[in-house]
Amino acid sequence: MWVFEEIINGRKLSEIINQDHENVKYLPGHKLPRNVVAVPSLKESAEGADILIFVVPHQFVPKICDDLAGHIKASAIGISLIKGIDKTPDGLKLISDIIREKLKIDVSVLMGANIANEVADDMFCETTIGCKKPETGKIFKELIQTPNFRISVVDDCDTVELCGALKNIVAVGAGFCDGLGFGDNTKAAVIRLGLMEMIAFTKLFCKGNVSIDTFLESCGIADLVTTCYGGRNRKVAEAFAIGEKTIEQLEKEMLNGQKLQGPQTSAEVYKILKQKKMVDKFPLFVNVYLICYKGKSVKEFITCMQNHPHHI
Repeated sequence: MWVFEEIINGRKLSEIINQDHENVKYLPGHKLPRNVVAVPSLKESAEGADILIFVVPHQFVPKICDDLAGHIKASAIGISLIKGIDKTPDGLKLISDIIREKLKIDVSVLMGANIANEVADDMFCETTIGCKKPETGKIFKELIQTPNFRISVVDDCDTVELCGALKNIVAVGAGFCDGLGFGDNTKAAVIRLGLMEMIAFTKLFCKGNVSIDTFLESCGIADLVTTCYGGRNRKVAEAFAIGEKTIEQLEKEMLNGQKLQGPQTSAEVYKILKQKKMVDKFPLFVNVYLICYKGKSVKEFITCMQNHPHHI
């Protein structure tokens, strides 16, 4: 396991993991199996690997892939658990596309209602693997599935990946509701309207057909619900709605070095919608961006819900 080296209480994080078998910074209180070895060198960690699993904040992916390029097996396959998207001059780019292009390997995605500490506690949950090749899907399912971590494999991988990115924006909206003191009915409306925007955005920007069934998998509605009730995007957004601090300040204070994906994804989505002149069609996504970064009052969030185009 590649570990970005940090010094914690005078010790290297990689040494703590290898000696004490615990990632005290990012997953405290959970013992890691002894066969998980922390390696501070990215190239060394991937050397000779048949399968590469990508689990880092999405903003670090291009640099990591540039460093890995030319140092991995040509026959390697990858799977990304990363929930985010990238904006390019041509529009939308999926994180898996960045990995595919830079490393020239086949990449699948895994997304679901999988809040990390619950998975580490071996609590039952489901997940979705998006994979274009059935034989690769079988390999990943065999490798990763356990009695408490159940996997379904679908071939609609772009939709699976977009669900993972977009639901974090909706979770920010859910956090605003909590901070403003609204109840479960309001949050349910945010979740439903957010899901409608997720589906509409995916249909606009996906190559090929989008299967609505994918939104009923763990990567869709289940991940959306769990993130809107738990998860760090909701938590930070609630604090933002209550207090006077910026998203960046709260991220530093509350997340112990972890990165927030929701606000940043809303910024990428906003740029794409503006480019396509579709801003009016996505009031939830757009208002999350305007509130997080452009000084719009969080109190106006409910107004965008009241006048949403997806009210039938």
